Amino acid sequence: PPSRLRTGRLLSQRSTCHRRKETSKMSHRKFEHPRLGHLGFLPKKRSQRARGKCKKFPRDDASKDPHLTAFMGFKAGMTHVVRDVDKPGSKLHKKETLEAVTIVETPAMVVVGVVGYVKTPQGLRALNTVWAEHLNDEIRRRFYKNWFKSKKKAFTKYAKKYTDGSIQQELDNLRKNADVVRVVAHTQVRKVKNLKQKKAHVMEIQVNGGDAAAKVDFAYKFFEKAIPVDAVFNKDEMIDCISVSKGKGFEGVVTRWGVTRLPRKTHRGLRKVGCIGAWHPARVAFTVARPGQHGYHHRTEINKKIYRVGKEGEDSHKATTDHDATDKDITPMGGFPHYGIVKNDYLMIKGGIAGPRKRVITLRQSLFKQTSRVAQEEIAIKFIDTSSKFGHGRFQTAEEKAKTYGRVKA
Repeated sequence: PPSRLRTGRLLSQRSTCHRRKETSKMSHRKFEHPRLGHLGFLPKKRSQRARGKCKKFPRDDASKDPHLTAFMGFKAGMTHVVRDVDKPGSKLHKKETLEAVTIVETPAMVVVGVVGYVKTPQGLRALNTVWAEHLNDEIRRRFYKNWFKSKKKAFTKYAKKYTDGSIQQELDNLRKNADVVRVVAHTQVRKVKNLKQKKAHVMEIQVNGGDAAAKVDFAYKFFEKAIPVDAVFNKDEMIDCISVSKGKGFEGVVTRWGVTRLPRKTHRGLRKVGCIGAWHPARVAFTVARPGQHGYHHRTEINKKIYRVGKEGEDSHKATTDHDATDKDITPMGGFPHYGIVKNDYLMIKGGIAGPRKRVITLRQSLFKQTSRVAQEEIAIKFIDTSSKFGHGRFQTAEEKAKTYGRVKA
């Protein structure tokens, strides 16, 4: 009967389709090569500030001693290191690996104030700010648009509070009522000659550990004193890097979103999106790739491992290791390109960091407890590359180069 024939035909068609699915799994371009750029980072607009802002600090633990949770440094450049991997079960276990690292110069930061906050249903509310008696010109420049034309009177009247005793009253108010305590600290840009900048970068750094009174005492104890980077971070610690990425200006959809160019014969340009949406709904969806600002975005990168903490004037500042006893400094031959020589304390951090050289980088302690194997691993560096970063870089030191070339014409 016709009905049985029709059923048989349908069954044969289904089995053919099933076989076709088995032989070649159908996919779609959106899975094979998705559009670059995560929609979670919208809007892609210019950052309001050049300095990375800590929008969250690690959770406070009153059982610990008071300590700072963040720091600021300046991106000097990148190099590479060779080390032995200690990862049982991995194919790289007990083998050498070559990894890229970033050098962040971190001169000591100066504490110049303390801020107290109280918790409200709407969030934190500032209770009061207590400033130090003496502020140097680096920080006072930050409060002026034009330092040269100004009368330079900032904080001259405030310093009189230290004579009448009202400062202790304000500190007592913070000890009794503050829920969150943060210090106001600034960078010492004068120590980094490469920046050619005189105006310090200022940030609030949260004090964690102990009760409110212990936190305020801890902050007051460091007024007008410099805090080195090794008081905040240690070797093999996992940290977060907050910075503003390198700016690229106004870019089209091919560069900004990685969409495919249209065919060569396309009318009126081919570096475009072919169709930005249907007639209805009569709006352009936010998911459609559009041209606009590319780069200079505020970004937070978590879980960056510290490979070395270099202290000025100590052996840790040099690029010598147990396997490479060559007496050489961390700065490569000819200096870091477009930066110069690293003279102050520095952090060696695995991988890259967002932003160009000379940009200020905010470094923050990890927001959660690190338990992964990568976090627990102890890093033993065998070799640090100090060859020139301009060109191919054949030599590690000037002596090695002189030995190869011999005496050159004067």
